[in-house]
Amino acid sequence: MGRAGDGQKGDNEIMRAITSDREHRRLLKLLMKLDEMDHPTPDEEAFAEVLTRLIEDYEEKQNPFPRVSPSESLKALMEERGVQQNDIAPLLGNTRRAISKAQAKRLAEFFRVPVDLFI
Repeated sequence: MGRAGDGQKGDNEIMRAITSDREHRRLLKLLMKLDEMDHPTPDEEAFAEVLTRLIEDYEEKQNPFPRVSPSESLKALMEERGVQQNDIAPLLGNTRRAISKAQAKRLAEFFRVPVDLFI
């Protein structure tokens, strides 16, 4: 699956949930190497996807987001990232109602955060 010296798990090894900060750092470094590749193979892309999911799962368990309302989440993200209302208007349309599931998905993709923040 991997290229020589890249530190990827062998084909016969099973990827498991991350259980330590040390393993988390190691897999983050590996994912960054995969992301920097100009032309990854389909296997490398699939491996990067698995790593991403494992890393995100570990990070969510270690640093859960505090539960706040969807509108508070949106306001905080906009403020933190310097996003203006005009920037997200195409994602929300002309509505003043609560954030719908479809809008939540678009916002999550735009901000690259879990969709749960907006539901």
